[in-house]
Amino acid sequence: MLARFVTALGWSLESYPTLATRIRGKLRRNYALPADKIDIHPLRESIRLLAGLLRLKGLSRHETGWASIDQVWQSLDREAARRLRLGNYGRDLRAVYAYEDCAEQSFLTSRDLGLKRVYDLPIAYWETTQRLLREEAERYPDWEPTLGATRDSPEKTSRKTRELELAEMVICPSKFVLESLPPATRAQKRCLLVPFGSPHLDLANGVQQKTPSSPLRVLFAGALTQRKGLADLFTAMKMIDTSAIELVVMGSLLQPLDWYRDRFPTFTYEPPRAHRDVLQLMQSCDVFVLPSIVEGRALVQQEAMACGLPLIATRNAGGDDLIEEGVTGFLVPIRSPEAIAEKISWCAAHRSRIPGMGIAARQRAGELTWDAYGETIVSAIRELIGE
Repeated sequence: MLARFVTALGWSLESYPTLATRIRGKLRRNYALPADKIDIHPLRESIRLLAGLLRLKGLSRHETGWASIDQVWQSLDREAARRLRLGNYGRDLRAVYAYEDCAEQSFLTSRDLGLKRVYDLPIAYWETTQRLLREEAERYPDWEPTLGATRDSPEKTSRKTRELELAEMVICPSKFVLESLPPATRAQKRCLLVPFGSPHLDLANGVQQKTPSSPLRVLFAGALTQRKGLADLFTAMKMIDTSAIELVVMGSLLQPLDWYRDRFPTFTYEPPRAHRDVLQLMQSCDVFVLPSIVEGRALVQQEAMACGLPLIATRNAGGDDLIEEGVTGFLVPIRSPEAIAEKISWCAAHRSRIPGMGIAARQRAGELTWDAYGETIVSAIRELIGE
């Protein structure tokens, strides 16, 4: 069904297998498509990545920087719309599938051309996101610079609103995202709940043996922001006996490392790394914690479960269906360091239960496959276009 896959930066795994293998560990942008199906527009995205490495903050400044993520998205959207108008993707198109923040121009053009419009919303709708994060900025004023979306301009949020209005079908990865949509949208448009698939891991070899007498290794993985509940996790750690617990924090820094250590000094920091190395780190830990305030469906939860880690997470992390209480993990309320502390302490006090919970977590993750994800969406698109 695919006429063209339009993206900023990507490589064909089929056409250039040697190149794809060489860069796979650095950029997860290798696609199982022939090269003539991929339409790339790499300039701004390449400069954005370089600006991050060289710490050229002006180039990537939120919304306004020439190589900011917003400018990357908008330029890609404009170019896709231009090529749609010119017929560069063929004259027999039936639908356009686009993601939040890079759909407005493509959808406007698609509407004019009589094409169906499918909208992928990977995180909670902007009204819910802004409300929750503005409340977080009041709870933890010093963490506000890590929140990001609190600084979105009215122009950006209006663009998000127009994208949703133009969409005819909305793909949501979690119940949290689905319920964040305006009631009128849910009543008038087809809104499809489709959970992500889990990675398939062969853990027969290389599983690290964990010593019950060693500290319980509790892993947090993701950007170091209060959007993901890191301030609440730090507060929780101050409430418990950390002599039996090692908190491992892996992810990209949004403030200098010392800034985070001023808030909670005794955590082990692990920088971002290739995906296979993330999975290896997960296998060295015992429990995964993600007390997010706003997510879509944090895929890292299923990756951790596939590595045999039970979860401690909020419903807003988007994976409440993954958790069978006390079996695959625990759900905690948002904004509750006390509940986080209680569940971490329980895990430390019941170490003998953790391996069994890890097995159950791995089994639950294995029930969600990418094949099922794709088949559900393709079936819905076929129905939408009357095929």
